[in-house]
Formats: sequence, C-alpha cells, structure tokens
Amino acid sequence: MSPLVPDSTAVPAPRPDSVPPLFHRAVASLAAVRPRPELVVRPLEAPPRLAPYSWAVSVEADIGHRGDGTDDLDEPDTSGRLILLHDPAGQDAWEGTFRLVCFVQARLEREQLGDEMLPVIAWSWLTEALAERDARHATLGGTVTQTSSVRFGDIAPAERDDDVELRASWTPVAEDGDLGPHGAAFCELVATAAGLPPVGVRTLAQRTS
Repeated sequence: MSPLVPDSTAVPAPRPDSVPPLFHRAVASLAAVRPRPELVVRPLEAPPRLAPYSWAVSVEADIGHRGDGTDDLDEPDTSGRLILLHDPAGQDAWEGTFRLVCFVQARLEREQLGDEMLPVIAWSWLTEALAERDARHATLGGTVTQTSSVRFGDIAPAERDDDVELRASWTPVAEDGDLGPHGAAFCELVATAAGLPPVGVRTLAQRTS
C-alpha cells in the first residue's frame, strides 16, 4: 500500500522555511498514512482563506475497485475530502491550533432512502473510526444529509442518484503534531461508507471470481 500522498504535489503553498515545524509534522504524519488498496488517493489544493496554513487530500472508493490503478473512478460510489487547517494563534471555536474538516458522499441503495436511522448510522461511521484508531479529539460536530437528484436533457439519460452526505470537523488532540491516527480514521470512514468489507475479508463475489 502506498502512502496517503505519494508525491510532493500536496506540499503546502508557503515556502518550507516559512511553515511552522508543527504544521510540517502534522502534514507529514497524514501523508504517511497507508490506506487499503481499494482506495484511490489524490492530493487537492486546499482552500486558502480558512486558516493561515492548510492542506487537503481526496479519497475515493468503488465497491468493484481492484486497487491496481486501472479502474475508472470518474463517478465513484463513494468520495471524500479531508482538509487540515492550522492557525498558530489558535481559534476560540477550535479550542486548539489545528482543525480537521471532512466531507464524504456515498451512494445509497433505493431501499435505504428515507430510513430514519440512516443519519445516526452514518454519523457512527465517523465516531467509531475515530475511536478504533484512538484518534483523540475535541469539539466534534457535523451534519448528515440524504439527497436525491435526477438527470435530464441531452447530456445524460434520465437517471436518479440517491446519496448520503456527511460533513464534519473536529480538533485533533496531539501535542506532538502526529495526526496519523486521524488520517487512518478518515480512510476507514470512506471504506465503511463504500461498503467495503474489513481488511482481510473477501466477499463471496471475490471468492468466486
């Protein structure tokens, strides 16, 4: 498995000598996370106005993804973004100098739409991933939304998409700047939302292929 960010394209925009060492350590610890092979990782340009320093990455998954780099993930079943924000002066709302922001969108089966328990279940994907990876945190909050959309017109045939969207942010608790457990928890969140089996467990379809 390759690191969460395999190249230098995700290096923060400021010059290395102007970036706080703690932020460098945080980015390095996130970039060193090794996700499971079914997940496709790409560096992102982080939003510049949310904090003095920021970094971002996208993680996508498809239930049928082989992990060999040959799959077409133009429309993945599940996609996620993780953004790291750092303000050396701290922000009152964060109760710290770092903030992690994530967004995950996953495809729903038709029978899942309208399930009153789905938001609770989707939120538990995040909280359980953080707990299992011992990713200590504070001021965790967010929303879970169910959406439905239908395409029309010449650009695509009429097709309905039902999705669940999770948006959350939290303050990581790591005095030494090691945010690796948080990166691992985010990858686990995306894998769970995609319906991937636990690592080492093969589905019936995989066993018979």
